[in-house]
Amino acid sequence: MTTAPAPDVAAPAVLAKLSRLDRFLPVWIIAAMAVGLLLGRVVPGLSKGLDAVKVGSVSLPIAIGLLVMMYPVLAKVRYNETRRVTGDKRLLIASVVMNWIVGPALMFTLAWLLLPDLPEYRTGLIIVGLARCIAMVMIWNELACGDREAAAVLVAINSVFQVLAFGALGWFYLQVLPGWLGLATTSAGFSVGAITVSVLVFLGIPLVAGFLTRTLGEKRKGRAYYESTVLPKIGPWALYGLLFTIVVLFALQGNQITSRPWDVARIALPLIVYFVITFGVGFGLGRRLGLGYAKTATLAFTAAGNNFELAIAVAIGTFGVTSGQALAGVVGPLIEVPALVALVYVALWAGRRLFPDDPAVPATGRGIGTAVKS
Repeated sequence: MTTAPAPDVAAPAVLAKLSRLDRFLPVWIIAAMAVGLLLGRVVPGLSKGLDAVKVGSVSLPIAIGLLVMMYPVLAKVRYNETRRVTGDKRLLIASVVMNWIVGPALMFTLAWLLLPDLPEYRTGLIIVGLARCIAMVMIWNELACGDREAAAVLVAINSVFQVLAFGALGWFYLQVLPGWLGLATTSAGFSVGAITVSVLVFLGIPLVAGFLTRTLGEKRKGRAYYESTVLPKIGPWALYGLLFTIVVLFALQGNQITSRPWDVARIALPLIVYFVITFGVGFGLGRRLGLGYAKTATLAFTAAGNNFELAIAVAIGTFGVTSGQALAGVVGPLIEVPALVALVYVALWAGRRLFPDDPAVPATGRGIGTAVKS
């Protein structure tokens, strides 16, 4: 007979100790989106000013926000424990299949089913499906109390595949596969250089900084001091970077989004379906493979997230800043941010029910705030 888990009597006390930023994170994210959209709509020339200086193909303010967001998370990774992840062939194979077979194929299918009369938006969504997440997914994984070391390894694998396979997959899904199915084809050329710069900047810089911070910090003061004293000081900056990035991103595209609400709604539908299905399949697959809660959550989020910076940059560079393809890329984070925040709560809820005896599952009242601080 299975004994039901004891109620978490400490949960209210834990929740009470969280800062307002942690406790009301979804509220702040929605507020950041609204502020960004409002600024982009009412401040003349703001989007041009924010986009005037770029890192590769990405606005400098967004690049700064992403680096600030990524650094604390990667400073928390115990790099000497990544070997246990690379030895888990089930996780690695499942991640490659979810990210590079299931994800792009699903987005292709949804784009054609739900946007058959809108070829520009359809192409933009297919590009979004090919751009696998290497940055913001670390935040969603952290909030859901996923496996940090596993996330770092899977993101690194995605980065390598992104450089090697993005162009070939774009050719396949925009020209070859539609031709086989008797559908309209789209010609597109992708810059390998732009993809490489995106990977090196948004993963390489914070990865090196995080690795050096942990290595030097542990060497100087020991792991206990580093994790109890250093990490709590730098940890909140992940959320500050996230909120700043959201404000800037939506300020850049606020006018375009708010001036075409019906188009945004059409683009949003396949994105919502995509996030829900991909996350659900990833979570179910992880449980079926017996990966445990932490790795299951990591598998699900790394599969569901997309590299919107790269998708927008590729769409603008290939089709132009005012193109429908670019608008589809812009709508991506508009839907992804609230959708994946909601899926964080789904993961925490499902974890307590599907993995009742797993110590990695946070008790009620823990997770969103404590994950970022710990």
